[in-house]
Amino acid sequence: MRQYFGRKLFIYTLTFIVAVTVNWMIPRFMPGDPIQSRLARTSLQSAEATAAMEQYFNDVFGLDVPVWQQYLNFWVSLFQGDLGVSIWLFPRDVSSVIMDAIPYSIALLLPAILLSWYVGNKFGAFAARSKWLDNTMLPVGYILTATPYMWLALLLAWSLGIVAGIFPVAGAYGFGLQPDWSLRFISSLLMHWFLPFLSMFLVALGGWAIGMRNMIIYELESDYSNYLEALGAPRRLVRRYAFRNAMLPQLTGLAVQLGTIVAGSLLTEIVFAYPGLGYLILQAIQNQDFFLLQGAFLFIVIGVLLANFIVDIIYVMVDPRVRTQMQGEAA
Repeated sequence: MRQYFGRKLFIYTLTFIVAVTVNWMIPRFMPGDPIQSRLARTSLQSAEATAAMEQYFNDVFGLDVPVWQQYLNFWVSLFQGDLGVSIWLFPRDVSSVIMDAIPYSIALLLPAILLSWYVGNKFGAFAARSKWLDNTMLPVGYILTATPYMWLALLLAWSLGIVAGIFPVAGAYGFGLQPDWSLRFISSLLMHWFLPFLSMFLVALGGWAIGMRNMIIYELESDYSNYLEALGAPRRLVRRYAFRNAMLPQLTGLAVQLGTIVAGSLLTEIVFAYPGLGYLILQAIQNQDFFLLQGAFLFIVIGVLLANFIVDIIYVMVDPRVRTQMQGEAA
């Protein structure tokens, strides 16, 4: 066990270094100059004042040194817990901006992912053993999983928000409210949350259902299932083993989905102007905010790697084949 997780930890550490390096490089490949973009939003009249302000911003953001030194400074600051200062929202630091957006993304994506995964797997398992449910659910599942997030979000906003007038279509809460624990604010928060949640839940539901249905059918037709049936094992026992084996790739998919929670859902958050991390990434790209963009990408990398490491642990507990392989390598 120690050797297995030690090897995994080494791989994840190496992956982290490479991924963070790529994420650091991506904003610097973007066209344009973030300092000039920042200066364009000011109303300086003289060339001397503009030059002095440009020098000041280059010094504050550390852009007045060679690129290789910027890279080394980035790692030094990262180990000190400093993600830099936002160019777009200067003088706010990147960490505080991201921490303000993450709760909205988690509150939106965590229920949508977990609930769609649970309901979708249940429907998929039932469809694999019910011809009537399979004939009715499978086409619906394909329609849902092929539906673009943005199109479904626009449809829900138009039908339930504009035409029916039941739900608001923009923001995380009423524009005249301040965040607190009052019933008025919480009800407004839930009303603004429902349509983004529903759009993500419905699209993900179809994919989970189809995946589970196909995996169970595959497992029921495998050699071990036929062997158990030939031995006279009850059909219920065979289905239980098939379900447990079919759950393994679904767990992997769930881990990847959970790892991207901090990334938010860019398209859905854009449609509803929902202030999560996905919407923040778009704003960082539009405003050429290097530090905010690389800070958001850093949270995504950490989330995905942690989720996959947790799945490796779960696989050891639920899959005896992994334990057998570990014992063979140890021997």
